[in-house]
Amino acid sequence: MTTQQLIAQIHKKNSFLCIGLDVDLDKIPKHLLEKDDPIFAFNKAIIDATHHLCVAYKPNTAFYEAYGLRGWSALKKTINYINDNYPELFTIADAKRGDIGNTSAMYAKAFFQDLAFDSITVAPYMGKDSVEPFLTFNDKHTIMLALTSNEGAFDFQTKIVEDQQLYMHVLETSKTWKNANRLMYVVGATKAEYLAEIRKIVPDSFLLVPGVGAQGGNLQEVCKYGLNDSVGLLVNSSRGIIYASQDVDFAQAAAHKAYELQQQMETILSS
Repeated sequence: MTTQQLIAQIHKKNSFLCIGLDVDLDKIPKHLLEKDDPIFAFNKAIIDATHHLCVAYKPNTAFYEAYGLRGWSALKKTINYINDNYPELFTIADAKRGDIGNTSAMYAKAFFQDLAFDSITVAPYMGKDSVEPFLTFNDKHTIMLALTSNEGAFDFQTKIVEDQQLYMHVLETSKTWKNANRLMYVVGATKAEYLAEIRKIVPDSFLLVPGVGAQGGNLQEVCKYGLNDSVGLLVNSSRGIIYASQDVDFAQAAAHKAYELQQQMETILSS
């Protein structure tokens, strides 16, 4: 998917909502556990109920890898279902990969070719040659960790390196890499006050912003500092939407929560 196609969907739906599909069998409705593939059954119901309210889905691959082959099979069925039925939606493999070049190249093939995701999250700690293999794929996007919402983010990301905080140095450096126009960046919603400085460095890039909802991030604050002329944001909510109910009405409850966020986004965009 091209960036322009993503932007068109945002304006068509008045939404820049991304829904995280982080499926925990201990949290999904109990009646689904009787299904042959409860993970996929849960995802399918959520997707069918919310696809018109969001522009992206983000499965966190750890929640699938934890269940071995059946989890990986459910992930593949989920991405195939989205691509076959709702191809206008942007898909994110939240895998946070990052390794030496030839390994990263294989990760890229796995997620871009075999699973056919539109994008993948990566960790930049190993530098240019660990990220550039992902950037060789046309119309695919690499979403690099910049400033995350976890408590440990302050261990390294905000430390001063060469008179600037490390995350800022990472952003600046990444702009020099080959095919850097295919980069997007992860910025946690709980770090909304940092977005103004981030926008000075990457004014035109899309930012994936997790942490709105269960983690306490504020949508208005994120938009105040993070919106650009093309919107430039994908705001993710996972638990706050998909686990809105553990009863048989779980999909409808998820749709209601997604609708609440979409309506807030529509108001922000219209103003």
